[in-house]
Amino acid sequence: MIPRYSRPEMVKLWSPETRFRIWFEIEAHACDAQAALGVIPKANAEAVWRAKDVEFDVARIDEIEAVTKHDVIAFLTHLAEIIGNEEARFVHQGMTSSDVLDTTLNIQLVRAADLLLAGVDRVMAALKTRALEHKDTVRIGRSHGIHAEPTTLGLTFARFYAEMKRNRERLGNARKEVATGAISGAVGTFANIDPRVEEHVCKALGLVPEPISTQVIPRDRHAMYFATLGVIASSIENVAIEIRHMQRTEVLEAEEFFSPGQKGSSAMPHKRNPVLTENLTGLSRLVRMAVVPALENVALWHERDISHSSVERMIGPDATITLDFALHRLAGVVEKLVVYPENMLRNMNKFKGLVMSQRVLLALTQAGVSREDSYRLVQRNAMKVWEKGADFKTELLADPEVTAALTPAEIEEKFDLGYHTKHVDTIFKRVFG
Repeated sequence: MIPRYSRPEMVKLWSPETRFRIWFEIEAHACDAQAALGVIPKANAEAVWRAKDVEFDVARIDEIEAVTKHDVIAFLTHLAEIIGNEEARFVHQGMTSSDVLDTTLNIQLVRAADLLLAGVDRVMAALKTRALEHKDTVRIGRSHGIHAEPTTLGLTFARFYAEMKRNRERLGNARKEVATGAISGAVGTFANIDPRVEEHVCKALGLVPEPISTQVIPRDRHAMYFATLGVIASSIENVAIEIRHMQRTEVLEAEEFFSPGQKGSSAMPHKRNPVLTENLTGLSRLVRMAVVPALENVALWHERDISHSSVERMIGPDATITLDFALHRLAGVVEKLVVYPENMLRNMNKFKGLVMSQRVLLALTQAGVSREDSYRLVQRNAMKVWEKGADFKTELLADPEVTAALTPAEIEEKFDLGYHTKHVDTIFKRVFG
């Protein structure tokens, strides 16, 4: 990914230097296990660790690969240059390239998941803070983009918090599912390497042995991982879309923080645009772009092919780097979001009590009017509000069919705003405990 949408912690995880360091650790731990089993001399295994603190020369490895056309062989050749050909004689004993490549990829995905979990935690903390802050800040709820009934901004944030909490659990499960390693040799039969080598390497690197591999680790694990990233990205966009709507000029219930010196438009100096949340919508699309290729990687020929390889070399870094950046950007937006409670009340009252229509409908049915007639009476007066700007309560009080069923006091009571927020505490207890 380009630096504009990257955080250094995640970028470093996918760097060639990190990749080669993991390759080395896999090979070195495998040599230790081979030596313990008496397959190779202990001295050779110990010699491999002489490269423990060496900075591998990425340019040199690339130079060798230009000749060998094989990245793992290029690395092993460079490792032999560092520790000596004789000492390196038993490195990669009984292993195949995928043992190194697949185990490394899973280590990187596990570490990426840890960074992403930290990002989700920051988003959840921001959403919880704002939910508690605005638990009783009344705003209009909308369905189809149209005024529906009153809710609170706190409930909006709580809803997003609960969604992110589910995402955190999904990501934890995806991390666990992808945390496997395979050191099983060609076509996964362990014909040339003892299964105990795999057990040793996996334990040393925080993985569990893949129960059954072919020459590769099964890609359904990776498909689930990237699908989970796609779901999280969609949740990010869900929050972003809400904020973008709230920042529309004719709504203006909240807006992104506009810093001193910030400019909104090269042409129109008055502009304050929701650029961060618009950016989050775009970044979410990029993360989801990785999901279908990951699903298509599941089906490989026989014990292996490399049709998945080029895909994963791109979607691994790109999807995790992008999502990591997006999570922290979203957290920043929520933390600094500027809220306008007065505008929320003004918007809710724009149509003069219209949003209380369901309460009147229910009251009429409870007073003995059929539901069909109740709906007709309420809608008849509601249309006057839409079309003529009338006051809903005034129209109801002036309608003899309505007042024949409900007293003025009963009609008045149906416009109590507190009626719609009486269970907010119950919902908050469910969400936050």
